[in-house]
Amino acid sequence: MRLDNYTLATYTPGAPLWKQVLWYFLGSPLVQNRWLTVSGFKVWILRSFGAQIGENVRIKPGVRIKFPWRLTVGDHVWIGEDTWIDNLAPVTIESHVCISQGVYLCTGNHDWSDPNFKLITAPIYIQESSWIAAKSVVGPGVTIGRGAVLTLGGVTGRSLEAMTIYAGNPAQPIKQRQI
Repeated sequence: MRLDNYTLATYTPGAPLWKQVLWYFLGSPLVQNRWLTVSGFKVWILRSFGAQIGENVRIKPGVRIKFPWRLTVGDHVWIGEDTWIDNLAPVTIESHVCISQGVYLCTGNHDWSDPNFKLITAPIYIQESSWIAAKSVVGPGVTIGRGAVLTLGGVTGRSLEAMTIYAGNPAQPIKQRQI
């Protein structure tokens, strides 16, 4: 591959440069801050930068969000410590979802067959009542079905069926979820 020929092609961050700079130097450090533990303040900052966030959302210390203007979060969502929402494309998290500590939501990848390492982005959609357990990774274009669970350290690059528990790398279904 030839990284010296790499370009963003038609990709854009989705916000004017001034907003990106303000987010990078002010908004993002405040949301990531480990001393500011008040979720309401972090939610307010994210909303100020264009995130759509519901009621009673809990955001723990160390959470990183690349572009808040590409983030939609429902009601009663928990986002655990050191979660990284790397949202080059939209990320939607429906209500009553738990994103545990250290989760990585990745909406971008590169085409390894392209000599110029072309950027490929695709949204992530996490449906209601799902749980993404600690240290899990969710790749571009994935939909997590309603009530699905991705267990500790699970990795998925494909969509997960509703009410099913998945484990491993790559994540495989292990049983139906009973509530």
